[in-house]
Amino acid sequence: MSTTPDGAHRPDGAGPAHGSAPRTGTRAPGLHVPGYVRDHDTHPPLDYPGYGSTALRHPKRPLTLLPHTLTEITAPVLGGDRLGAHDHDLTRQHEGEPQGQRIIVHGQVRDSDGRPVPHTLVEIWQANAAGRYRHTGDTWPAPLDPHFTGVGRVLTDAEGRYRFVTVRPGAYPWKNHRNAWRPAHIHFSLFGRAFTQRLVTQMYFPDDPLFFQDPMWQSVPDERARERMLARFDYDTTEPEWALAYRWDIVLRGREQTPFESEEEVLEDDE
Repeated sequence: MSTTPDGAHRPDGAGPAHGSAPRTGTRAPGLHVPGYVRDHDTHPPLDYPGYGSTALRHPKRPLTLLPHTLTEITAPVLGGDRLGAHDHDLTRQHEGEPQGQRIIVHGQVRDSDGRPVPHTLVEIWQANAAGRYRHTGDTWPAPLDPHFTGVGRVLTDAEGRYRFVTVRPGAYPWKNHRNAWRPAHIHFSLFGRAFTQRLVTQMYFPDDPLFFQDPMWQSVPDERARERMLARFDYDTTEPEWALAYRWDIVLRGREQTPFESEEEVLEDDE
């Protein structure tokens, strides 16, 4: 569960509400941060028929506004000394190298005014090159890679830039519908300028053949918004004889905001 920037309790765990949150429920006394309207043209609906489990999870009661204190509206205390030496490089976290195509994923985190968001935590998690997560709930017959955990994190620099080295994830089945396969993707979690502004989203790769049957991709109603979830092949950043590169910029809110999703959607997807 999470709260919106204006203190609205969100049973769906979707992170920040973009725009003035629905003025339902009871406003409790205390400090409140201005809210942002959820952009229904950009973000997927909380109850999407194509994604079966949302019918069981989406909120069915009015949201309740909760007061925020300075703890909720200030950024997390997380300096560079909290990060491991190889947290940004998923290919160097074990003694051996993982299987698969090595890639560099980089970009810039920006706010609604186009300004970079510096020193903010960016986390990723993904399947391995065979399309399997290192998770007890993922038991489909694809090999686990002993040299790949699939989790990384980094702080953006002074210009809001981040960079990961990883392997390109594989597609995997997930039983949402007949012959259902998830397109290759990497999950991202960002905290913006404050801990309660968490954004959970997915980065996809261009020219994937599985978009046509993926409800998470199709649930974003605006085709232009979907395209903002697509990484761009970046030949200039490719390292010769080492790794291909993809660039993906992330906008936390505003006209060019990146679509976000429910946190529970991601957890169930991974399981």
